[in-house]
Amino acid sequence: MRIRKRPPVHPGGILKRQYLETTSLTISELSERIGVSRKTLSKIVNEKGSVTPDMALRLAKVFDTTPELWLNLQQNYDLWHASNDSSDWKNIETIAM
Repeated sequence: MRIRKRPPVHPGGILKRQYLETTSLTISELSERIGVSRKTLSKIVNEKGSVTPDMALRLAKVFDTTPELWLNLQQNYDLWHASNDSSDWKNIETIAM
């Protein structure tokens, strides 16, 4: 595992800066376009919610990207926080195979 000192950007931050701001779409407009509630999309954009596989498919379709892009962004964010916010996992002993 590659060691990163700084956390990866939340996919909501990328959605906000690279997609919403550059297209001048509002959260309400995008939520209507992709068929989700404004509240659901707002949570992601404000980095309080996660990109699910269903959301990844919707974002990929509307912005002509891949669902893997959105899922990988979320996974990298989650894994970094899991490994840096807690050290309990470091005490687990490896099973010799």
